[in-house]
Amino acid sequence: MSQPPPPGVDPNTPNVARMYDYYLGGKDNFAADRAAAEQMTSLFPDVRAAALENRAFLARTVRCLVEAGIRQIVDIGSGLPTQGNVHEIAHRVAPDCKVVYVDYDPVVVVHGQALLSRGENVEVVQGDFRRTDELLAAVRQEIDFDRPVAFLLFAVLHFVHEADKPYDIVAQLRDASAPGSYLAISHATDALPKVSAEALEIYKKATAALALRSHDQILPFFDGYELLDPGLVAARDWRPDEDAWLPDTHASVGFGGVGRKL
Repeated sequence: MSQPPPPGVDPNTPNVARMYDYYLGGKDNFAADRAAAEQMTSLFPDVRAAALENRAFLARTVRCLVEAGIRQIVDIGSGLPTQGNVHEIAHRVAPDCKVVYVDYDPVVVVHGQALLSRGENVEVVQGDFRRTDELLAAVRQEIDFDRPVAFLLFAVLHFVHEADKPYDIVAQLRDASAPGSYLAISHATDALPKVSAEALEIYKKATAALALRSHDQILPFFDGYELLDPGLVAARDWRPDEDAWLPDTHASVGFGGVGRKL
């Protein structure tokens, strides 16, 4: 970043949203973010490919949901604006689809409000996933919860530790939504023990420590939902586009799935 940080933002502490921005090739990051991201890259060279896979999974998910008739999407932990934002993908299919971005990070909110909220059917609000009641209250000003809504939780839950009761948080979102609503999740896993242990140390020094989970631990987040085919799978394996190009790596170190509320 060439501009000074917003008030209250510490540019010397690696920020997980800005690290992700760096993985994706973005410019909205500070030196501390880049240094931590490069540590991760040296440890796990496929980290950028994994971030791109996650982003491609997000795009396929949004298209699927909007084509299924969803006209309200809440992207929680949305991160910094980048290419292929949720509203851009959704509005190609249905311009009337309302997209609300939610993040607790002031940098994300400032950038989002400056860059994303100029168009119709797009809003950016500040909210902490762990304070679910407050988050839902803010979102209710933009979303009609009597109609189906899709909650996107991409690369969010693996920063929520057991002490914050992540399963209860997701259940609150489910209970607040109407039948026919959707939940989409991508979540890092502990598939590579050596990498996982060292990655935990890197993220402990950042704004959010990792809470890696196994496939069996991720699956219960979908309680009360019917998983769409092909279920909870590696992100690159969820309804891949036949003509899409992705790096030929084993970069998927997490799982993704989409469920429809019963």
